[in-house]
Amino acid sequence: MATENLTLAEFFGNQRNPFNYAKVEQIGRDISTSWLTLDELTQQINLVDDQSQDGYLQSLELATRMAIEDYLGSPIFPIQYKVYYAGMGVYGSALYLDLPEVSAEFNNAAGITINAVQFYNNANVLTTLASSAYFYDATGNRVIVTSMPDTMSQYYANPIIVKYTQNSNFIMQYPVVKQAALLLFTHLYNNRSETSEKSLVQLPWGIEQLLRPYKSLVM
Repeated sequence: MATENLTLAEFFGNQRNPFNYAKVEQIGRDISTSWLTLDELTQQINLVDDQSQDGYLQSLELATRMAIEDYLGSPIFPIQYKVYYAGMGVYGSALYLDLPEVSAEFNNAAGITINAVQFYNNANVLTTLASSAYFYDATGNRVIVTSMPDTMSQYYANPIIVKYTQNSNFIMQYPVVKQAALLLFTHLYNNRSETSEKSLVQLPWGIEQLLRPYKSLVM
């Protein structure tokens, strides 16, 4: 019987709050490819025909892109994660491993790619499970390991590891999302310190108002 169905194993249950991972690390991210074009940037700040600040503008564009990705929890370019889970000493039963960041599937393209599911065995060796031993459940944003080997270490705090890629999210190409990015870019360009002598007022329909409908809501 799958541990998800056991009343004493709420950790594995179908409804969880908080999620059941112990630790997550970002292990791969594109920090060089531009999203907004240089033409879009210069038009936004009325800096047409002036190339003297191109390098600075592109560095702000990268910071803007990463901030938008982090706020929405959705990648413009793929991001790789490594997630750790406790062992719980359960063998021969299905494990349900929540993923912290996911993307929507679009046009039959998967939002998530599972790169590896691994565990430390009782010889303290990191072992990779065969791909046939697990699958991704898009309805629950989780990896389901159909049966955990009984050789899993009982000494590591978090012996189970999932490495996966959060693929590009199609909503990041929405004009409203790009407009929010241009607003943030303009703010970073015009305010180069965290303090100001001016009395600043947040405009209606600013960055958060534009982005909030596209921020993931996880129940």
